[in-house]
Amino acid sequence: MIGSVRGTVLERAPTGEVLVEVGGVGYRLHVPLGALPQLEPGGPAFLFTHLHVRDDAMVLYGFVSRGARNTFEILIGASGVGPSLALKILSVHDPAALRQAVADSDLDALTLVPGVGKRTAERLIVELRARLDVPDPTLAEGDGESAPNVRREVREALTGLGYGPDEVRETLARLSEDGTVEELLRESLRLLAVTR
Repeated sequence: MIGSVRGTVLERAPTGEVLVEVGGVGYRLHVPLGALPQLEPGGPAFLFTHLHVRDDAMVLYGFVSRGARNTFEILIGASGVGPSLALKILSVHDPAALRQAVADSDLDALTLVPGVGKRTAERLIVELRARLDVPDPTLAEGDGESAPNVRREVREALTGLGYGPDEVRETLARLSEDGTVEELLRESLRLLAVTR
């Protein structure tokens, strides 16, 4: 298996494909779109790689960090996520943003990825919560509930009350950092009453 490549970038395409020459051999790699600015033609490149083998092709994927490659491999381990979709997800969200979206159960963030609808986003959050190393959040005072869990419950309650995704997202961004579900839900409803 090819674990990494170090060489010179010969070509790069806006689609996320780069050609890296290593010891006289050119390797075609597919990279997340966010990696392209760091891969200037004629410049040096070091990429962590994942070789994906199918019946009809062998495709090499490249990543500027080990964390991005590990996240890619976690994504393709989720049901219904192939390398193409995993690369699209990492083109929209870097690993830290993806972990945050999963920790917050932020369906809207995941549906920004082309090809990911609400149902797929819901399934991804459930699967990735178990697979990703979601950072251990600071605990809310008093009841021991974690902040992302509290915010997730508030998000679900507001959605259940009929508020739209934009209203919910804007309201959650304005909430206090600490508090129980009940306190933050009351605060949310006060904020929404003013804006409606």
